[in-house]
Amino acid sequence: MSLKEQFIYLIEDPVNASRLMKLGLIIVLVLASLYSIYQWFIVDDLAELKRLRHQEIRLKTIFKEKHNQAYLLPFYRVQLQEIQNMFGEMIKTLPKQTEVPGLILDISEVAVANGLRIQVFEPKAEVMRKFYAEKPIFLKATGSYQQLASFASDLAILPRIVSLHNIELSPLQPKSTQQNTHSPQALNSILEMQAIVKTFRYLAKEARL
Repeated sequence: MSLKEQFIYLIEDPVNASRLMKLGLIIVLVLASLYSIYQWFIVDDLAELKRLRHQEIRLKTIFKEKHNQAYLLPFYRVQLQEIQNMFGEMIKTLPKQTEVPGLILDISEVAVANGLRIQVFEPKAEVMRKFYAEKPIFLKATGSYQQLASFASDLAILPRIVSLHNIELSPLQPKSTQQNTHSPQALNSILEMQAIVKTFRYLAKEARL
């Protein structure tokens, strides 16, 4: 009897089937059951375990970041207070509206004190920024290289913030006798400087609206 015939006979009359066919059927049923259990429980559990492991790693990373932030929070608060204090000190160096004319006078006095001959000193309209306003002044003056350098240095130590922009230097000599302004021979040459001097004014919240 062929294997196929034995299998059909087993289905039709399992009681009288051979012990070998019964054993084979039992093995097949056991293997099928084990495979079903593996698919329904173990495979799904393995996928869930893998997902949970990834979630564990992600949560550990988040916890570490939060822990570091919590640990550093007191230091951040101290730094924030220092930044606020520094900002407050910087705000004090910005003149109020009523102080701008006096500051413009200080700039012109610094130029004169350094021996510069002022040809043009022309305040321009204010330029409004986010929380401050720029007050540009067009300056055209003549003097030696050392005098101009001293003027720039003295501006930097004024109690208020003043900065120089768009500086242009040109010698007051024929082009044939022009010299490098950094050479020792040119330090006492008369130069013409054109620049934009900027001072700044803090805008109160009401003025920003």
